[in-house]
Amino acid sequence: MNVLTAENLTKSYGEKVLFTDISFGIEAGEKIGIIGVNGTGKSTLLKILAGVEWPEQGKVTTGNSVRLEYLPQNPEFEETATVLQQVFKGNSPVMQLLREYETALEKLNDDPEQPRLQQTLIALGQRMDDLDAWQLENEAKAILSKLGISKFDTLVGTLSGGQRKRVALASALINPTDILTLDEPTNHIDNDTVDWLEQYLNKRKGALVMITHDRYFLDRVVGRVLELDQGKLYPYPGNYSRFLELKVEREEQDEATERKRQNLFRNELAWMRRGARARTTKQKARIDRFEKLAADKPSDYADRIEMQAGASRLGKKILECTHVQKGFADRGVVIRDFSYILLRNDRIGIIGPNGSGKSTLLNLIAGRLTPDGGCIELGSTVKIGYFAQENTYLNPGLRVIDEIKAVAEVIPTAEGGFLTASQMLERFLFPPAAQWTQIGKLSGGEKRRLYLLRILMGAPNVLLLDEPTNDLDIQTLTILEGYLDEFPGAVLAVSHDRYFLDRVTDKIFCFEGEGAIRSYVGNYSDYKEQVYAAEQEAAQTLNLASLAKAYRATGAQSVEAEPEKKKERPLKMTFKEQQDYAQIEAQIAQVEEELQKNNHHMNDMGSDFGKLTELVGIQQVLEKNLDDLLERWTYLNELAEKIAQNKP
Repeated sequence: MNVLTAENLTKSYGEKVLFTDISFGIEAGEKIGIIGVNGTGKSTLLKILAGVEWPEQGKVTTGNSVRLEYLPQNPEFEETATVLQQVFKGNSPVMQLLREYETALEKLNDDPEQPRLQQTLIALGQRMDDLDAWQLENEAKAILSKLGISKFDTLVGTLSGGQRKRVALASALINPTDILTLDEPTNHIDNDTVDWLEQYLNKRKGALVMITHDRYFLDRVVGRVLELDQGKLYPYPGNYSRFLELKVEREEQDEATERKRQNLFRNELAWMRRGARARTTKQKARIDRFEKLAADKPSDYADRIEMQAGASRLGKKILECTHVQKGFADRGVVIRDFSYILLRNDRIGIIGPNGSGKSTLLNLIAGRLTPDGGCIELGSTVKIGYFAQENTYLNPGLRVIDEIKAVAEVIPTAEGGFLTASQMLERFLFPPAAQWTQIGKLSGGEKRRLYLLRILMGAPNVLLLDEPTNDLDIQTLTILEGYLDEFPGAVLAVSHDRYFLDRVTDKIFCFEGEGAIRSYVGNYSDYKEQVYAAEQEAAQTLNLASLAKAYRATGAQSVEAEPEKKKERPLKMTFKEQQDYAQIEAQIAQVEEELQKNNHHMNDMGSDFGKLTELVGIQQVLEKNLDDLLERWTYLNELAEKIAQNKP
């Protein structure tokens, strides 16, 4: 069943046309991803669907009973509201009741002896029963907890930007709606939370329309992709992987059509140059056709973004962190005793929960913060390029070209040549006309793209990237990843984008709480496999320890009871002893195999003393388990021999 229809939508801002005459429909339960280069109008299209903005032409039609919830990139907040009050911001009777209940509860907590407030709360509780609102409140708290918000009575005005975005996301998710529209929902949430959101949206029954740069997210959630490209909308059935296949086919067809157009254009141009005279109807029609062919020339989109890896010379010594410590009064220690020597070609991904200290580490390396203990030494040739989360260094009053020229007029390329600021802007999808636009008039994604170019124009040889995938379109990300492949220097990137981490990194720094940073070799998927294997191993060790404890208890009881019971019953094994006797050799072999694996792990650890200490502890537990099992095996074998001897 169709729940929304968009017909012939056209939208522009001043001279810039975003899209023209686009149409599509949304089916009940359908999950759609909208993609396209920054500035093509993705967020504007979402606003039009949500009724926040209106098209210049065309219309959006929904059924009378269809409910739509919209999460913008920059939600509005009521500064004095608590987290729960902000979450229950909808206009439905249930949402209004939940807001009233939370307000009454807050007042009663401030004045618990007030009878009138107690009666009000009791009355509201009865209404909550009538509307079955308790489940919605519990769901809201569960979602907030999953999103990393645990203090529900905190005022929204005291939250960070990332926390506010997660509160707004929770509000969008709990509202009962037929169509959920989300603009960059994965920004400002960590990797584990993205995994949870992915599963939540997959289980959700209503329709979903979202803008996201997270390619794994698109691959695993959506069933249709809509691409905005140069004012047109191209629909593709399937997920992101299928979209890539179908887009290649479309571009090949477009190239074949363009080759035919160019051949025809060359013939017509030759005819025009021979001195065509427009005295006959046939000649005039041919001139009209020539003019149409010339006008139909596709716009040159800088033929996709290209970045060339130019960088300053990098010496032998790059960066050395020695026993670095950093803490804050309100957060405690976020980095404890961290040491690392950065190598020339390091590609390091930095992950961990929000607020754990990832950006703090980059700020320490960049010299924006001073460590509480230890030291950070930079080589004399190091030139850091720091791509921060906020575009704080962009002047909204400057024009695009002036902002880039302020950094450098030209940039060296890896091949030994040079590119001008204007040429680099064109490669970043800022055509000559757009280069004279004021920065304040750019979209959020265009500002991020410009900010990235500003960093690269400085020709750094060490790149610090703090959430580089936020607000960048997939095309820019793809080329950035290619750029990093050729970048002749070190890269440290804080990111929650699993695809980006898999594509770029070969080492992971994981913030594990209380200031601990653990290093893992490999990309993000390799890290997940290592963590999973360690969890399975720990669980197995725990099970073996419990099993050994049970064996010791059972064995001791049997040994002690044996002399007394010999006279009371025929010599035979209990049911439990029979089971143990049948399984114990396999269990001994299993523990011996675990011991062998643990020994290999210990040999591979080298200088990682923290991990080595942990493995030594596991070794001791396994050896104790093995001793217990062998003791139990000895007892059962002796018992079996006695039973065999006593048989008639």
